[in-house]
Amino acid sequence: MLIRIVKLTFKPENILSFERIFRESKEGILGFNGCRLVELYQDMKDPCIFFTYSFWEKESDLENYRTSDFFKGVWGNTKTLFSEKPEAWSVKQIAIGKEQ
Repeated sequence: MLIRIVKLTFKPENILSFERIFRESKEGILGFNGCRLVELYQDMKDPCIFFTYSFWEKESDLENYRTSDFFKGVWGNTKTLFSEKPEAWSVKQIAIGKEQ
C-alpha cells in the first residue's frame, strides 16, 4: 500500500473554488484502479493550507492516475489557484491505531 500526501496552499479567494473541484473530482479519483481512499484535510491554524491523502494498492496505480487525462484536467484547474508551490510525498504505513 502506498499513501500519497500532497500539501496545497491556496490564495484565500480560491479556497471555495478548490473545495468545489475536490468535491466534483473525488469520485472520479476513487474510480481509478488501485485507489482505495481519498481524503481532504484543512490546516487548523492556516485555512489556506490543505492536505490530500490518497491510498493506492501499488505505485503503478498512482502513476497511471497521474498520467491520465482526468488528472491533467483536474490538476490544470487546481494549479491556477495556488499561492505556493505544492509539495508531495509517497509514504508507506508502518503502524496504525493505538499501540498495545
